Amino acid sequence: MTPKSAIVLFAHGARDGQWAEPFRKMQSMVREKKPGVPVELAFLELMQPSLDEAIADLAARGIKNISVIPLFMAQGGHLKQDLPLKLAEIRKHHPAISFKISQPIGEVKGILSAIANWICSEHG
Repeated sequence: MTPKSAIVLFAHGARDGQWAEPFRKMQSMVREKKPGVPVELAFLELMQPSLDEAIADLAARGIKNISVIPLFMAQGGHLKQDLPLKLAEIRKHHPAISFKISQPIGEVKGILSAIANWICSEHG
């Protein structure tokens, strides 16, 4: 049976391939916690797959609902301008897909709290 929903973890991208390792680990962790739900990692620039490519792949697999999780610490120009433009273009090619865009991870109180707790425990 084909799943109807998927998650796309959306990160910036970098020239150094090692930069993506924490995001790949996060992708694996989410996949373990959400068996049967496709969890893809996509990048704004410099790395593959792009957001367009990841969504096209999911659409080809029959996915109808996609949650995009921005792995950014804040709402800068990439999330305020680039992401909406990209999604508008993607929607033209995949009008049957419903998108939910989450807030960037850096705006999630629990994540900020976990980081602050780690800082305090490491640098007491």
